[in-house]
Amino acid sequence: MKARVLVAGATGYLGGHVARELKARGHFVRALVRSAAKAETLRTIVDDVVPGEITRPETLEHVCDEIDVVFSSVGITRQKDGLTFRDVDYQGNKNLLDVARQAAVAKFIYVSVLGGPSLRHLAIVDAHEAFVEALEASTIEYAVLRPTGFFSDMREYLEMARRGRVYLFGRGENRVNPIHGADLAAVCVDALESDRREIDVGGPEILTHREIAELAFRALGRSARITRVPVGAMRVLTKITKLVRPHQGELLAFFTTAMSTDAVAPVTGTHTLGAYFAEQAGVSSSPRGTP
Repeated sequence: MKARVLVAGATGYLGGHVARELKARGHFVRALVRSAAKAETLRTIVDDVVPGEITRPETLEHVCDEIDVVFSSVGITRQKDGLTFRDVDYQGNKNLLDVARQAAVAKFIYVSVLGGPSLRHLAIVDAHEAFVEALEASTIEYAVLRPTGFFSDMREYLEMARRGRVYLFGRGENRVNPIHGADLAAVCVDALESDRREIDVGGPEILTHREIAELAFRALGRSARITRVPVGAMRVLTKITKLVRPHQGELLAFFTTAMSTDAVAPVTGTHTLGAYFAEQAGVSSSPRGTP
């Protein structure tokens, strides 16, 4: 059956891929956006665009009218307007959930983090998981996607390589299978008709962080220059950063944990990280590497 889907986060990396995948499968897509400027970038992709900010519930009153499914990948990385992870990742999505329930939406699909319940000592993950708890306690049908990490997150390796050196936290031997937005979007849209409530998902390649760094240098045509920073030193730096810039300190804690633990989930998709890096670096790549 074709559904009417509200996509929150449609101007973001994953949300944009989800909107395109939904349209490709014939679903009606309504994008929730914060500003008119962002709305213009979506009008050729989706069927409908509505303004609203999930941190301001008074702007969401009718966004879910005549909607069957809500998809949200909304969250913050860089701090904006003084908002915290709790303000956006938890409360903002909770505001959207409340509106969805009032509009009798059939299903809510949300993107959290692989291994989230065991990582709640990290503020960014705790905010995600607090919303997952709210979703589980609601009467709405739901699915929680738990990806390992986006290809867009891996661009930081490429940016470090551009600057001449990649810094790894720990030995760089922990493994991860990050996933391209298009491959993850396919799994998100599959969840519309699936009865699975928890979906762990990763990309087709399991790589160490050192191998990811080497791929970044290879895409740029440069010799790898890699420096390993002891995890203990990063933890000290994280504590200091939290004292002066709490939001950035929490992000540093998250990235330190991500680099020093394995994050491997069931594999899916066809896009390879090397091809993605090559495309991002402006180097010709195979069709599988298209964004």
